[in-house]
Amino acid sequence: MGDRMEVPLPKSSYDLDIVLVGINHPGNLGAICRTMLNHGFDKLSMVSPNCSAEDEEARNRAKHSGRILDSVTVYDTLEEATSSSSLVVGTSGKREVGSKVLKRHFVLPWEFAKMLRDFEGKVSLVFGEEGKGLSTEDLDRCDFLLTLPTWEGYPIANLSQAVGHCVYELHRDRVIHGTMVRGVEKERALNPELRKILKQSIDDFTASLDGDKNELIGDVFDRVILRGLPIDSEAERMIGSFVQAATALQKLSDDENWKRERRKRVNPNK
Repeated sequence: MGDRMEVPLPKSSYDLDIVLVGINHPGNLGAICRTMLNHGFDKLSMVSPNCSAEDEEARNRAKHSGRILDSVTVYDTLEEATSSSSLVVGTSGKREVGSKVLKRHFVLPWEFAKMLRDFEGKVSLVFGEEGKGLSTEDLDRCDFLLTLPTWEGYPIANLSQAVGHCVYELHRDRVIHGTMVRGVEKERALNPELRKILKQSIDDFTASLDGDKNELIGDVFDRVILRGLPIDSEAERMIGSFVQAATALQKLSDDENWKRERRKRVNPNK
């Protein structure tokens, strides 16, 4: 009863990759694999893990989902793990208020599922280390953030439970809306390289503004635009607009960048 491996996985318009950064406990790793396969997902990546896919406890907890451990991909950095993704979504249970509220504007799991319903492309859903979560640097690499609607008196969920809540909502949405099997041409996606150029064009534009909150303003643009899941043609138009605006501001302020290079092609930072 527990195997059923002859049944094919459900298909979605998107390609989901669960990314675990710095995972410590093999028991959690095995439990994550089990809940992923329970809900029809089998692509897992790990970034600088502190436990192994070959650990006996991980294998025991994974049960019949050991095939996910067999095919897991390990990376040194989050940037490497998400380099081919059209969308990178971070997770956190830390819901700050005050000056950080804009930087940590979250979507909820069912909102995320609705957003992905017609999205076509690779999606990296990123989870941080047990007890620590994602670093500020890793959160900044994400296009927007997701949180669970946990009680504020005890908001931080176990890692495997957090993954389970998210994949449940994604699978529930495709069951309800009948999107499990699709044979459509992929169009609703953002080219990963274009995503990098868009983010860099936003950084260049906000760096040209006159003020002391440029980084925060850039983060707002970043989060709001990418939560809208733009396609390539939309991103290209926004990139052109940000480049023109940055160039005009540089000219107005007699900036050395404008004097030296005038309008230039945006290249994402290495």
